[in-house]
Order: sequence, then structure tokens, then C-alpha cells
Amino acid sequence: AAGMPAVGSRLKSLERHDLFAIVEYFLFAVLVALYEEPEKPNSALDFLKHHLGASAPENPEIEALRLEVAEMKEKYEAVLEENKKLKTKVKIY
Repeated sequence: AAGMPAVGSRLKSLERHDLFAIVEYFLFAVLVALYEEPEKPNSALDFLKHHLGASAPENPEIEALRLEVAEMKEKYEAVLEENKKLKTKVKIY
């Protein structure tokens, strides 16, 4: 058990390294696409967003899932409130 913190920090270090490697890969891919683009864009930031998918049209499934999550959050809040009221009632008896 004494070695666990070192293992945990090592894993975090690897995860951070993996994240940087992924970001580096995508940035390199966008730079290559920009280099190969015959007509250079007016806005490098818009080009970057477009190639990373930030300006892609919303997938209807994603919107449906967002709505479902919002509904679940509302239900969760209602259940928490009901639980709080019931705990108060139990304390009275």
C-alpha cells in the first residue's frame, strides 16, 4: 500500500502525457490541412474550429441526450427535495 501514491501519480503523469500527445496530433493534422489548403482562410481560428469539429452541425442524437440529461437532473432535484421532506417527517415521529 505504501507504493500506491507513486503508482497513482505515475498514472496521472501518463494520462497527462497521453492528453498532450492527442492534442499535438490534432493540431499537427490541422496545420497540415491548412498548409494543403489552396485558398488560405481569412480566419485561422475559424479554420481550426472547423477542422476540429467545433462548427459542425449538431447531431440530433446529441441534442436528444442533452434534453434527457436535463430531465434527469430535474427529476433528481425533485427526489432530493422529497427525500429531505421525508427525513424531516421521520424526525418528527
